[in-house]
Amino acid sequence: MTGIISPRAYVTGLVLGGSLIIAIGAQNAFVLRQGLLRVHVALVVVVCVLIDMALTTVGVDGLSESLGRNRLALDALALGGACFLGWYGLAAARRACSRQTLSTASAGAARSARGVLLQTLAVSLLNPHVYLDTVLLIGSVGVQQPASLRPAFLAGVWTASAGWFASLGFGSRLLAPVFARPFAWRFLDALVALVMWSIASTLLWTTFR
Repeated sequence: MTGIISPRAYVTGLVLGGSLIIAIGAQNAFVLRQGLLRVHVALVVVVCVLIDMALTTVGVDGLSESLGRNRLALDALALGGACFLGWYGLAAARRACSRQTLSTASAGAARSARGVLLQTLAVSLLNPHVYLDTVLLIGSVGVQQPASLRPAFLAGVWTASAGWFASLGFGSRLLAPVFARPFAWRFLDALVALVMWSIASTLLWTTFR
């Protein structure tokens, strides 16, 4: 895909990508957790960025238009997203009821690169809410850009994705002293549970009201 350099299209993609990716979600919560545990952080960051790059490219290339016209597909995506987020919130709520510390959480986490890779793929690709953000929302804005400006738009989105995941994954270790205490882990997991359930409720409300 060829195009011209466009600062305006790049900034549009950067701002849009940043505004969507910063919101707390299952993927971000997982990256934060892995960063705190310092378990294969680089692998997690790279995989998340590559997934974002692939999905946003597909969306900007036109899938968002086709998906946007298929109401049944959108309803199924929203329902699947709500179910996944509800389950993820329940898992976080169960952890919030335990007395985890940084050491106990690390002991219970997947240690092998393969295990972490599978978890990263699952939390990214099995979460339909990710497709709503990348393929549908970013894609719907991207397809409105002239074809020659879409590479610059995508470059902005990818910059936001790479910058955010790298900051979240590698910067979270600065919070390790805080999460040495059980209360901090319980608070984080309780917050994640509430946010997941809130997003799931919003998806259901806006789709089936």
